[in-house]
Order: sequence, then C-alpha cells, then structure tokens
Amino acid sequence: MARAGILPPQPRVELLDGEIIRMSPINPPHGSAVDRLNDLITPKLKGRAVARIQGALALARDSEPEPDFMLLKPQADFYAAAHPRPEDVLLLIEVSESSIDYDLGSKLRAYARAGIVEFWVFDLNRGVLIVHRSPEGDAYADVQTFDRSAIVNPRVLPDIAFGVGSVLPEMRG
Repeated sequence: MARAGILPPQPRVELLDGEIIRMSPINPPHGSAVDRLNDLITPKLKGRAVARIQGALALARDSEPEPDFMLLKPQADFYAAAHPRPEDVLLLIEVSESSIDYDLGSKLRAYARAGIVEFWVFDLNRGVLIVHRSPEGDAYADVQTFDRSAIVNPRVLPDIAFGVGSVLPEMRG
C-alpha cells in the first residue's frame, strides 16, 4: 500500500483481524523499555530461543501484528523463510503507553484466540507488568499484575529472571 501511495512510506501500522491499525509513534520511555528487555534477556538465550524486536508475527490469515518483543523457538534460518506463527512463540511482550486499551483489548483477544501461551504487557502509565497465561477462547485464564519490586520469569525459561523495575523507566511525576 505504501508503494501505491495509499499509505505514507514507512507508516507505523499493523494488520489485526483484517483491519489496518495505525500505531502511535514510539516515545522515548517505550523505546527505552524495549531496549532494556533486549539487554536483560537476549544475552541469556544463545541456542535456546530467538529474540525478535518489533517484528511481524503471522498470527492468522487476516492478522500480522508487530509485537514489541517476542521469544521464539530456535530455528536454523532465524525465520528467514517466513514470519513466525503462534506455535513458534514462547513469550510475547507489548510495552504500552498510549496503546494500553488496544493491547489489553483487541490484541489480547487475538493473541488468546491464536493460542499464544504467555503474553506480557508492561504498562508504563501505571508502572506495572500484567502477565497473561493459559489462553482460553479469546481471554486468558491466569492473569497476574506485578509492581516494580517483583521478580519475574517466563514460564518456558524459568532461569531468566529479572526485576520488573529494571525494565520500566523511572516514572516522572
């Protein structure tokens, strides 16, 4: 669509449930949180998982969102032949500032329907991490909220533990 002039070059959009969703620009706190995740997690993954930052996920025929951070099953070609699919996702993370309603609404329902086993949302506004596990239909059966002082780890990689506060930028107020 960008080549045809329908969308401006390099738009921040994603496809979800057949709808093109315009995404907010990445603000410095959002970018910082994603970079912190990358710095904390990626060095511990060698040969165990692939970290993908703001890359496409072939969620369904009519959905190709671009989550902020994904841990994927290892694949020799690093997904060069095709975007990862739901069954490849070990952990999916969104960092939310202006997109919290979208991330905990439409995106959460789409991720649950697709069977994403573990979905985390770092809510920069409230300074918390919301962990969703055990998808059932278009919701998650296990939902927990952690404050800045909590230590968390992905269920599939329990030895990769870090503090929620080490990802969240300091809140100004």
